[in-house]
Amino acid sequence: MKNNFTGEIIISLILIVLLSMFANPFNLFMPYGMHLVMVPLLVILFIVFAGFIWKEAPGDERDQLHKFIASRFAYFAGIATLIVGVMIQNSQGKIDPWIIIALCIALLAKILGLIYSHIKH
Repeated sequence: MKNNFTGEIIISLILIVLLSMFANPFNLFMPYGMHLVMVPLLVILFIVFAGFIWKEAPGDERDQLHKFIASRFAYFAGIATLIVGVMIQNSQGKIDPWIIIALCIALLAKILGLIYSHIKH
């Protein structure tokens, strides 16, 4: 469990750094040409991250509770960020459809996850 925890945190931090470099508002990190190299790296890191998520198996009820709490924090933070993005872009008069799509997918995934867990357990 300890190795998965450390590995997941390291991969998450690398993903955060890489995604921050994509934002690059003032060309401080990398020129646009480097973004073409970063896209495959982003995909590979996401696949590794997804592997950590799918193979995790909490050992006892306490581990399971910690995973549930972390998942709720992540879900809330993601949804809240997307809703703030919609509010800001709405005030500017132009909403990026990808924000709406990401918000709807996250909400639908939550609903499908609840249905799946209800049927399975």
